Amino acid sequence: MGIIHIAVLLPLLFALIIPILYRFYKRIHLGWFVLPVPVILFIYFLTYIQNIMSGQSIEKTAKWMPQIGMNFAVHLDGLSFLFTLLITGIGALVVLYSIGYLSQKEQLGNFYCYLLLFMGAMLGVVLSDNLMVLYLFWELTSFSSFLLISYWREKKASLYGAQKSMLITVFGGLCLLGGFILLALAGKTLSVSELIANADKIHNSPTFIMAMVLVIIGAMSKSAQFPFYIWLPDAMEAPTPVSAYLHSATMVKAGIYLIARVTPIFAISQGFIWAVTAFGLVTLFWGSLNATKQQDLKGILAFSTVSQLGMIMSMLGIGAVSYHFQGDESQLYLAAYTAAIFHLINHATFKGALFMITGAVDHACGTRDITKLGGLVTIMPISFTLSIITALSMAGVPPFNGFLSKESFLESMIHVTQAPLFSLNTIGLLIPIAAILGSVFTFVYSIRFVGSIFLGSYKPDKLPNTPHEESWLMLLSPTILSILVIGFGLFPNILSKPIIEPAANAISHSDKAHAEFHLFHGFTPAFFSTLFIYVLGILLILTFHRWVGKLHKHPERFMLNNWYDQIGRYTPFYSTKLTRTYMTGFIRNNLVIIFSMLILITAVTLIFVDFSLDFEKVSSVRTFEAITVVMITIASIMIVFARSRLFSIIMLSAVGYSVAIFFIFFNAPDLALTQFVVETISTALFLLCFYHLPNLSRYNEDRSFKVVNALISIGVGAVVTILGLIAYGNKHFPSIAEFYQKHVYDLAEGKNMVNVILVDFRGTDTLFESSVLGIAGLGIYTLIRLRAKHKNGYERIERNEQPEE
Repeated sequence: MGIIHIAVLLPLLFALIIPILYRFYKRIHLGWFVLPVPVILFIYFLTYIQNIMSGQSIEKTAKWMPQIGMNFAVHLDGLSFLFTLLITGIGALVVLYSIGYLSQKEQLGNFYCYLLLFMGAMLGVVLSDNLMVLYLFWELTSFSSFLLISYWREKKASLYGAQKSMLITVFGGLCLLGGFILLALAGKTLSVSELIANADKIHNSPTFIMAMVLVIIGAMSKSAQFPFYIWLPDAMEAPTPVSAYLHSATMVKAGIYLIARVTPIFAISQGFIWAVTAFGLVTLFWGSLNATKQQDLKGILAFSTVSQLGMIMSMLGIGAVSYHFQGDESQLYLAAYTAAIFHLINHATFKGALFMITGAVDHACGTRDITKLGGLVTIMPISFTLSIITALSMAGVPPFNGFLSKESFLESMIHVTQAPLFSLNTIGLLIPIAAILGSVFTFVYSIRFVGSIFLGSYKPDKLPNTPHEESWLMLLSPTILSILVIGFGLFPNILSKPIIEPAANAISHSDKAHAEFHLFHGFTPAFFSTLFIYVLGILLILTFHRWVGKLHKHPERFMLNNWYDQIGRYTPFYSTKLTRTYMTGFIRNNLVIIFSMLILITAVTLIFVDFSLDFEKVSSVRTFEAITVVMITIASIMIVFARSRLFSIIMLSAVGYSVAIFFIFFNAPDLALTQFVVETISTALFLLCFYHLPNLSRYNEDRSFKVVNALISIGVGAVVTILGLIAYGNKHFPSIAEFYQKHVYDLAEGKNMVNVILVDFRGTDTLFESSVLGIAGLGIYTLIRLRAKHKNGYERIERNEQPEE
């Protein structure tokens, strides 16, 4: 395991330490102990910048489960390098901001544990070169984000948002798992790098299209693309540091990273190009349109994030066109990749700052409702300055960085209409139209964001708190991000060689990407499109109250949120109703269903699959074995027809002891001894519980009851017998027993084969079984304690006493 592996696991290790530290040391804000983690990681990954600039990639592999090809392989290239800097750099600023935002009265141990857990998961996603390891980290991001969103678990809205994000992203994760499995089967490897190198073989696989669809769904759900975007606005119930981190720079960018990473595999398909581009543009337009009608500051930023993610996603789709051209034509479409990377960086800077400013306003004023805010420009001048810089960047106004990447975005959308393939030069004319309309509403909600907080009339009577400028701890991080917004806008090419071009080359799987940005590119179609966006945007702002009301008059029943809520409301009802049809509380019904399906599935399998029964290798039945079988059969029949419970218990014990005799016949005295002990204890327990057992009933009046029992019993017996004979007569692999017999002494240094198998060869399995018993014991103990606690609480309530602190 190399240093880079430790870097990935460092936040996860600290996630275990931080709650313990918080429990025993509370003098200093816990955030100061957490802050060094992302700072150290940012500096560490920055040391690879020379390697990345020279086009090198760092690959390190730590063996984990090599037998199945599942190793912790790390691949650091231009694309993953960019994301590691975003994850750790923005993470450091978020932790610094959270020190001022969260008081020490909060459950800081939980918060920073979840935050570090998420940070480590994101690093694992962008650095993993193994599909299954990447998927594990991918699901860990969903789990840790669920914990972060539900951090204020006393609020129903937080729990609702967390559950919603979990259900949608985990659904996408399951689709992604299916896509990864199909890719691995087609490419004969779990390595992402090898899959990309052997993309031609995957293209010819019959599972190529299905794998592509599943991977796209997984990425779209994580990056809140239409129609999966509905989880993101509700996730804004999380604390503002969480929103600034997860929903501007990291989690929602995971899907974008995945699309960029698998582009070399799927770019050959026009379906991939159209799907990524079309869904991205629809998301851009729909998100920006919905952002204009929001009255909550976080609601505006939530839908703006959706729209900006759609913008980046559409550029990745356009960039994939470069795979179908050579030379200068390819260079024309590669510009979409450089624009996407640049805007991904820019979005992290201005959106992270805007979230932090929103948190500061909420902290100072006690509300995020824009109908109650306004006129704060003189009261919060620093926040106003930071807001105007970052909001204008989001609106695409020069000289800020958002203007440069927005111009490149418009150029890419216009240039792609010249591509003579996939109908891009015909129906593709809709692409720049959708891009321009989405940018118009982006301009509107960006200006409205600033105006609703700082301009207009001051309304002190509507504010829960007296407005004031927040502490430097809450202003330092957005100030740093705002400086980057200005710096990247005035000097954009400082990022070109070290970050943007290597990342774009990693996506295009080439070294042809060229990133060069200027504040003025001449009188191009993109320039005139920008002027149109400004003019129309200003007109819409001036007439805002005349048209925005119409956006609220949509039929609620057609909205995706309504469909989600309806599914959530009726699914438990109907599933419960269905479950109660067969879960009657009568154990016999459950066994009838289980055994019937066993018989049915086995019968169908035997009909359609050719199995051979080899009786030649079956050993002969000895006399004493036959006598024992007869004894077991007679005892079993007598249990069925017994009218005395005591007699039934005795016959049941006779069956168990007879089975133990079989173990003796087959030279397994240790198993026989175990069986004797188990049967003795079981019989004693039955007799001990004799008094508490229900009355014995044999349903003598219901003949069909007995017939069904007899048929199922005979069927299960026949199935088990046939399966045993089939398994014995169809051995496709040599028995592992020979390995144990050969190595039980030299490898494990033991003489008892059973003990050696359980303790040495299958030691991990035995350890986990013991762990399960321990966990079950802890669960039972907890339930008993909770029951005693609640009982004590009820008694206090009855006596009108206050509960204990």
